[in-house]
Amino acid sequence: MKNSFLKSLVLIITFIFIFNLNISAQVDPVLLSGLKARSIGPSSMSGRIVAVDSVASNPNIIYVGAATGGVWKSTDAGLTWEPVFDDQPVSSMGAIAINQSNPSIVWVGTGEAAPRNSCGVGRGVYLTIDSGKSWKLLGLEKTEKISKILLDPNDPDTAYVAALGTTWGENPERGVFKTMDRGKTWEKVLYVDEKTGVADMAMAPDNPNKILAALWQHRRWPWFFKSGGPGSGLYMTLNGGKDWKKLTHEHGLPKGELGRIGVAFATTKPNIVYALVEAKDNVLLRSEDGGYNWKVVNNKEEVSNRPFYYQRIWVNPVNENIVYMLHSRMMVSEDGGQSFTNLPSFTQAHSDFHALWIHPNGERMIVGNDGGVVISHNRGKTWRFVENLPFGQFYHVSFDMEIPYNLYGGLQDN
Repeated sequence: MKNSFLKSLVLIITFIFIFNLNISAQVDPVLLSGLKARSIGPSSMSGRIVAVDSVASNPNIIYVGAATGGVWKSTDAGLTWEPVFDDQPVSSMGAIAINQSNPSIVWVGTGEAAPRNSCGVGRGVYLTIDSGKSWKLLGLEKTEKISKILLDPNDPDTAYVAALGTTWGENPERGVFKTMDRGKTWEKVLYVDEKTGVADMAMAPDNPNKILAALWQHRRWPWFFKSGGPGSGLYMTLNGGKDWKKLTHEHGLPKGELGRIGVAFATTKPNIVYALVEAKDNVLLRSEDGGYNWKVVNNKEEVSNRPFYYQRIWVNPVNENIVYMLHSRMMVSEDGGQSFTNLPSFTQAHSDFHALWIHPNGERMIVGNDGGVVISHNRGKTWRFVENLPFGQFYHVSFDMEIPYNLYGGLQDN
């Protein structure tokens, strides 16, 4: 009896499978060829921005990179936007770098560098030499996430890439990569191990061969996230990556294992450098000798906001004591990092900030957060929200049976 039942069940399943195959085979592709996707909104809600760059000589030209929405360009100071990366086989961005001496050349590093459990995955470095009309893949496809690209201002063919590596496993394609032939070949100039990538880099404004690189050991599992480990640390090179020196507690960094670090030089006084350090007790450090030695300037709770997701810092180009720290709030200090206040307010911008570009005049700022882009022309006194960048991240979509039917979506952080 049991065997008879099993035979009947197998026959039924086989019949259903064959029947479904026949139905699928009968669908004429021509009937579907005219279907095209169209945007149905929401019309005034954007999504996570992880990279921003603009042309200093013409700040009306702006490029922004989305967590999973490609690269968008504006030529009118953010009033209108055009997607310029949609033809490429990757949508997650990590870094954008414009060649300021020739703004037609733009480098893009793919793969979101804020490794939450829903972050996007990249496929290497891309380059355009015609302002985004066409793109060329330059390699480094297995780096998965690129956090920063630094360009040598004296040599348009030389660039440094900070590769964060895989989030859910280990891989050797991480560290600092350098090219001296515009991406034709790459050399890995700084590497610790397959668990440690580069979370941030900063180039000295007065010496393109001097670079600080923040190495970060991290790993995510379905049930746990580990930020920090023996691989993490702050490294310095004075000869364009040929040699590196690891900075330790003897130079003023915290003792013990470190996590993610953000670094920034002051433009007008490059001997002033800041480092936002994840450690047992998170701290903001300041160096007054170009990064060789460090002192704690702030160890309050305000510097310890989810370092794995944020941990970036900027210095105003005209004042070395004005410091911007981006995390769930955008915060500003006007006393060299000793104290911070919120900028902008909750009514002016969405929370969770990731990207910032500051014009050399120190006034115009373009900021990317989990809700899109906001722009200020007066150093943050007022802000304009860019409402027409349609790349919100939907985690779930559903519908009901009403007439007309309604669509429902779970929009990340909104």
